[in-house]
Amino acid sequence: IVQSMSRKGNCWDNAVVERFFRSLKTEWIGEQEYGSHEVARQDIAGYIADFYNYRRIHSAANNLPPVRYETSIY
Repeated sequence: IVQSMSRKGNCWDNAVVERFFRSLKTEWIGEQEYGSHEVARQDIAGYIADFYNYRRIHSAANNLPPVRYETSIY
């Protein structure tokens, strides 16, 4: 395994994950402060399990949430 570190603002090493974190920060967390690591973990897990996978539309998935897109192609 070779670690890859690019310059700040250069997302090309892992564009998919960089885009996910951008969505998480801008759509969900914003200026919110968490009281503990556990509260943050639960909130972010809820974002992924509910909003991101079932309600948020994704342009790369024909403007469907990931779960609906995945079930529509099989």
